[in-house]
Amino acid sequence: MEFWTGRTVLVTGGNGFIGSHVVEQLVAAGAVVTSTASSERTKYRYLDRVRHAIRTVVGDLADPVCAQEAVRGQEIVMHLAARVGGLQYNLAHPGSIFRDNMAAFLSVIEAARQERVDRFLVTSSACVYPRDCSVPTPEAEGFVGRPEPSNEGYGWVKRMEEFLGGAYAREYGMQVRVARPYNAYGPRDNFDESSSHVIPALIRRVVRGDNPLVVWGDGLATRSFLYVTDFARGLLAATERGANAEPINLGSDEEVTICHLAQLVVEESDSAARILFDSSKPVGQPRRACETSRAGRLLDFRASVPLRDGLRETIQWYRTYQAAVAA
Repeated sequence: MEFWTGRTVLVTGGNGFIGSHVVEQLVAAGAVVTSTASSERTKYRYLDRVRHAIRTVVGDLADPVCAQEAVRGQEIVMHLAARVGGLQYNLAHPGSIFRDNMAAFLSVIEAARQERVDRFLVTSSACVYPRDCSVPTPEAEGFVGRPEPSNEGYGWVKRMEEFLGGAYAREYGMQVRVARPYNAYGPRDNFDESSSHVIPALIRRVVRGDNPLVVWGDGLATRSFLYVTDFARGLLAATERGANAEPINLGSDEEVTICHLAQLVVEESDSAARILFDSSKPVGQPRRACETSRAGRLLDFRASVPLRDGLRETIQWYRTYQAAVAA
């Protein structure tokens, strides 16, 4: 972690689910951290433990003036700010997801170019991969065909962010890092009913006592889940040791069915809920599993938190959070 000591680092979206864990790890590593937030009300959301040690810029990153203010004086920019949601949300908002994410990215990377930052991290996504990709999926398939239709808006915008990062590296000599993380979960995840991903959606329903627990699809689709602290650690490693503009998958070697995932959530919640699959609902990508060899070779990165352990921590956090909100 010597690399980070004393370096000025901007984490866009540093008050969010992933960003707050990145900020905490950077502070622990001795970096001088700036975070961004979209409002004064949320500027320290999830950042109470380190708020004394960071600077925060509040505003709309799609505004070049705000982006310039945030980037000014930074050696490293880690772009994590994103508008994203689960399957239902992505299906309903493909246009606005693409527009809003692209607008912020354009402003931030251009500000980084003008300010001559040393390194710029593009936080991409496994959503760039097509429906019929190889499993586990190698980085070479990131621009093959079209992204999975159920997350098309997000998949396309992440492809375009990768493209622009690489184009800026070639044209302007920027040092750009590209991370492609798989499905994240953990404490501070989005549990909102209208936009949550599968793990927080299942946890929310089980904790509130749903019985039966209704799960979309037939339960046979698979995912490769990455616990949030591993996710954050991988982003730091990619920024420090990744190759210029070369995408690197960040994920776990565990490929699990949605059926098994639901069973684990029920077990770790000490619930007696019966699981009921609704095959009339969309399931998204049929299989998603991470090819991890490049991350191991270039970053010495491997996921360290098993799914069951991560689910237990997430359920405990959510129950504590719900109790605090209700108090």
